[in-house]
Amino acid sequence: MALDVPAENPDCLGGEENLWAVVFDLDGVLVDTAKFHAEAWKRLGEELGIPLSDEFLRSLRGLSRMDSLDRILEWGGRTDVGPAERERLAERKNRWYVESLERLTPRDVLPGVEELLDGLAFRGVPVAVASSSKNTRLVLERTGLAKRFSVVVDGNAVLRAKPDPTIFLEAFRRLGVSPRNGVVIEDAGSGVEAARRAGARVVGVGRPEELPGADLVVSSLRELTVDYLRALLVLQRPKPEKS
Repeated sequence: MALDVPAENPDCLGGEENLWAVVFDLDGVLVDTAKFHAEAWKRLGEELGIPLSDEFLRSLRGLSRMDSLDRILEWGGRTDVGPAERERLAERKNRWYVESLERLTPRDVLPGVEELLDGLAFRGVPVAVASSSKNTRLVLERTGLAKRFSVVVDGNAVLRAKPDPTIFLEAFRRLGVSPRNGVVIEDAGSGVEAARRAGARVVGVGRPEELPGADLVVSSLRELTVDYLRALLVLQRPKPEKS
């Protein structure tokens, strides 16, 4: 990761653009819940006779429950499954996933998360969570992160799943910050696309080849600081034309 961090200058964003914000995805960014989703989807796939590889399961990251199920059924050639049965299958997977969350503790918060949130809070930078998961608040409560976020936008509030940008647009709206003055931290290709469509800068967490379009890719939040995130906005914002 190579990003030149400018010297501290409170006016470098200019005027009301000093107000900036960071929006976090949940699964795979803040908390290690991706393994629980994968376990539940793999179990469902076995019942349906559709073997699911780890690579395929990674491709489901950031998608809604129904979009994930549709992709699995398409992958397995199960065109015979009607709407009512799809709802039952999705509910079964979610039941297994919620049951697995009983094993979730603050130890499942990913490395670097607490430190980055501390730094953002110290600098007064507003933060939000935007996740397609309808279990977002439960996960935040069980990991002790709920108190960190005054704004949480999840699959219960926004029906359009990523890569539709609505969930990020709503998060920035609630924060009172323009998306062009915001950074989104995501671990899924669909989330990166959604954030870019919303007009925000994007930090991807994971493999660069799986996160095309991200402005910066890191392997862990331990590699990020508040100054790095702020520099991402400062250095990549177009300069105003001279009159």
